[in-house]
Amino acid sequence: MAETILDAAHAAMQADVNDDAARLHFYEKLVGSELFLLLESEPEDDQITPHVFDLTDESFVLIFDREDRLTQFTGITSPYAALSGRTVFQLLAPQGLGVGFNLDVAPSSILLPAEAVDWLANMEIAPDEISQKVEKFNAPKGLPEAFLSALDTRLAAATGLADLAYLVAADYANGSNGHLLGFVNARPDAHAALTQTVAQALVFSGLEAGTIDVGFFDAANPAAAKLAKCGLRFDLPQPQVTTRSAPGSDPEKPPILR
Repeated sequence: MAETILDAAHAAMQADVNDDAARLHFYEKLVGSELFLLLESEPEDDQITPHVFDLTDESFVLIFDREDRLTQFTGITSPYAALSGRTVFQLLAPQGLGVGFNLDVAPSSILLPAEAVDWLANMEIAPDEISQKVEKFNAPKGLPEAFLSALDTRLAAATGLADLAYLVAADYANGSNGHLLGFVNARPDAHAALTQTVAQALVFSGLEAGTIDVGFFDAANPAAAKLAKCGLRFDLPQPQVTTRSAPGSDPEKPPILR
């Protein structure tokens, strides 16, 4: 069975338990990936019922990074919900549930207690949405590769929330300067989610104290053309047209646990 991205990230984390960057990298990949949550029964509309395993001190649900790994664990075709890791942890944290990831089916097998699930669900270090007037955009420079990789992973999971984004260096009218991530044609109801996505990229790349400003621009805004001239471009995936929405496909309407 081919190694997955999460297998590789887990192996790097296990190779040096004192390497904080490797540990954060694994969690960043886990939160940003599509995961398969084992259910008790088939989803009904927007309601899902995870299969809960009660152990002596704590209860756990099971998630896998591939559908065939879930089937390998259960031995039969089983109901599941395909959700982003972020959605999974945000759903489970209020329930006080732990998570078993790839248990017994992959080298990346790991058991995460409820406190770890809560931590992953509540990354609330948010960047600032810009209010200062920007005098000039420049090409970004000096940003760690770990942050760029984390940002790319997080934006790749932000399906349909914006058309694209540009990362630039910015000179502001008040004399300050910094870096700005400008989203183009973002959904108005997705601004908070996109801002939090940038915050999580900072945290998972080990830059909790760092800041990246966030701005939102219409494609017709002249600033969008200026961003395109010097910015590092990130294309956000767009949803495919389907006749039926899967549970969790709308970030503003996550599935309901029963």
